[in-house]
Amino acid sequence: MKINIRGQKLEITDPIKKHIENKLTRLEKYFNKPEEVNVHVLAKVKGINQTIEVTIPINKVTLRAEESHSDLYAAVDLVIDKLDAQIRRNKDKLKKRRSGDSNEFNFADNLPDEDLEKDIEKGIVKRKIIELKPMDEEEAILQMEMLNHDFFLFKNIDKECFSVIYRRKDGNYGVIDTE
Repeated sequence: MKINIRGQKLEITDPIKKHIENKLTRLEKYFNKPEEVNVHVLAKVKGINQTIEVTIPINKVTLRAEESHSDLYAAVDLVIDKLDAQIRRNKDKLKKRRSGDSNEFNFADNLPDEDLEKDIEKGIVKRKIIELKPMDEEEAILQMEMLNHDFFLFKNIDKECFSVIYRRKDGNYGVIDTE
């Protein structure tokens, strides 16, 4: 694996780098050609918490996990566990959808199936039909807050498109516009 580790408001020392690299090698078993897999790791400090973000772009999907903890080493362990479960879940879903052909994702065929029963298969449990009335972004924020949701789909009156407004982790808002 090609591992790119960088720190934000945090110096990446050799022991931290070795720990991250050692933990990431646990994921190599999931790939046919691990030497071709690029892994991007960002370590940052937020108050007393250390946050680790790991992003692994693979063909048509991107695996991503983020964990925060007061101990950097514990955050690394948690994020690797999260990625491990995410990879196993995606492999299982892909097998069901593509009749066992998972070469597109470049996952190894010999994925261990232990603990797969622990991963709960998630599906659509609720469906809503909403009326999209034209509104501006301020009104969409108000609607989202009144509904106590983290996102809101609306017909953007200013840009004449469909937009999604969402609450970011930092408390601000983001907008996704369609073309």
